[in-house]
Amino acid sequence: MSITMSMTVAFLSTLTLISASGCVSRTEQDVVVYSALDEEFATPILHAFERSTETAEGNAVNVVGKFDVESTKTVGLVTRIIAEKDKPVCDLFWNNEIMHTVRLQKLGLLKPRSWAVEAGWPKNMIASDGTWCGFAARARVLILNTDRIPDSANYPTSVSELSDPKWKGQCAFARPLFGTTATHFAVLREKNGREETLEELRRIKENAVTLSGNKQVALAVSAGTVSWGLTDTDDAIIEKDRGRPIAIVFPDQLPEQIGTLRIPNTVAVLNNAPHPVAAELLADYIVSPSTEDRLAMGDSSQLPISKASDFPPRVMPTTPVRWMDVNFEAAADGWEEWAQEVLAIFSP
Repeated sequence: MSITMSMTVAFLSTLTLISASGCVSRTEQDVVVYSALDEEFATPILHAFERSTETAEGNAVNVVGKFDVESTKTVGLVTRIIAEKDKPVCDLFWNNEIMHTVRLQKLGLLKPRSWAVEAGWPKNMIASDGTWCGFAARARVLILNTDRIPDSANYPTSVSELSDPKWKGQCAFARPLFGTTATHFAVLREKNGREETLEELRRIKENAVTLSGNKQVALAVSAGTVSWGLTDTDDAIIEKDRGRPIAIVFPDQLPEQIGTLRIPNTVAVLNNAPHPVAAELLADYIVSPSTEDRLAMGDSSQLPISKASDFPPRVMPTTPVRWMDVNFEAAADGWEEWAQEVLAIFSP
């Protein structure tokens, strides 16, 4: 019997016993989820989980979701988890990126656990202490306007070309203070060194158009305002699906280059979660191949980590992608200090 099935059987037995007592306790009947993944994508999966826990008597887990608004997104939810650390409200944190999950790990707010994933799961997709698991990734890609760059021989192929003077004013990226762009350059700091990465950011600021977010980068390229930009696969594929003149390049694929960065969703159970049994069951449901397939088939075309996934996301190229080797936990070290250094470069 699989780990997930064993947990399901045990959990349903608990629900049955509670129901038989004549008093349905809320202790494990609810599970509170803070989700940075957009509500439209997360809600169908959470509802499917609720249905999977329903007993013959009609008892089931009720998922209480908290979704923050776009303007605060992950940072707002993380701030709330930290503020509630002495009396947690959240049982499970579903983050649509990784760096702030690692911050919570380093603060000791997440519960170490064994994850019901297949053998061979990438080491950098599970916390060294088991407190989080990565799944359903987005890749950091170059999005190009094929009207402005019609010949594929002229396509940029590396993130480093954001600072190339030949593209001055013609390329764009998001301010590297939040979200996946902030994560990206924290990773590059770990790979290339602090001073080299800060100097590269200074060159990019002088050369590229800086926009407020990855979606704005994709929209600017789609509209032809700039020729190309650095964004995430979910924002790029939306513009391609709209029939815009778009090409997507997975960068840094040459042998001497570092590969394409993929940034996973992450899920973690909170230390001292009020509903730990339900949270554990939901955590393994979320990282299952079926959940990854649902996210791969959706509008955001997210990239499954599991080899058991049945649905190849349409955003992937026909040739294999070489992924960047990343230590996310090392990249999160000194986050606050690093964020201040980047802010000093990009402050108005």
